[in-house]
Amino acid sequence: MIERHHTGKRMSQIVKHGGIVYLAGQVGEGETVADQTRDCLAEIDRLLAEAGSGRDKILQAIVWLADIADYDEMNSVWDAWVPEGHAPARACGEAKLAAPKYRVEVIVTAAA
Repeated sequence: MIERHHTGKRMSQIVKHGGIVYLAGQVGEGETVADQTRDCLAEIDRLLAEAGSGRDKILQAIVWLADIADYDEMNSVWDAWVPEGHAPARACGEAKLAAPKYRVEVIVTAAA
C-alpha cells in the first residue's frame, strides 16, 4: 500500500511504501545558509515525525547547495543535527534551486 500526505497536483510532501518514508525536497527560510539549513531540517523533523519516523532512521540524504562554497556553513548545522552514530548515506552537490532566494535543499529517505 502506498500512502501519500500533503499531496498536490505536482507532488506529495511524504510518500510511505514498504516501511520506507520518502520526503520531497525541503527548503528553508532565512538570510544565511545556516538559517535556511536549520529551518529546512526543522521541517524534515516535523514531516518525519508525522510519518512515524525520525532523524535516527534516515537512510539517505541528498543535499543541494546553490553555491558549493556554502558547504562548510551548511555542514556546521548538519553535523549538530545528525544524531551521533546515525549518519545516513549522503551526497552533496551544487545545483540551481527552484528560486534564487533558496540556498539549500535537502531530500531525505528514512525507515518508518
